[in-house]
Amino acid sequence: MASERIEVQRTIAADPAAIFRLPCDPKGHVVIDSSGMLMDASGKAVTGIGDSFALHMDRESLNDYPMGDYDVTVTITTFARDREIAWTVLGEVRPPLGHVYGHALAPVNDGTLVTSYHDWSSIDPVWKEAGIFPVLSEGAPRATLGILARTVTQDDTAD
Repeated sequence: MASERIEVQRTIAADPAAIFRLPCDPKGHVVIDSSGMLMDASGKAVTGIGDSFALHMDRESLNDYPMGDYDVTVTITTFARDREIAWTVLGEVRPPLGHVYGHALAPVNDGTLVTSYHDWSSIDPVWKEAGIFPVLSEGAPRATLGILARTVTQDDTAD
């Protein structure tokens, strides 16, 4: 595995609370997805560690492994309101993969410094040996941050 953690940063001209709302909302994940795999979501907004919701996926956009439509469960593993949120994804494969996605937020003079990360350091050894991670390149979280920036900026102007 080339790297067990991909981390990218971007300053977004928005308040941390405005940014934090998006990954707390299941549909917010779909809105800021840069992979094209997230089709829809169902469930309530998360408010703490252990909360979960469903993402309805279609991996065909990656053109790498034909899985068709499927669902995964997102479970929150880190929740510090307006500072950090992270989650793991449970799908049909066993053993569970064990990868973590997240966003850390830090207020700065011109908005919020957002660190988006994809962490595969704790994936199950079965998957580590398969050599399939990282699934997405650094470009994916970088693109997600761009979508996030546009989304919260548009939301701020709509208020």
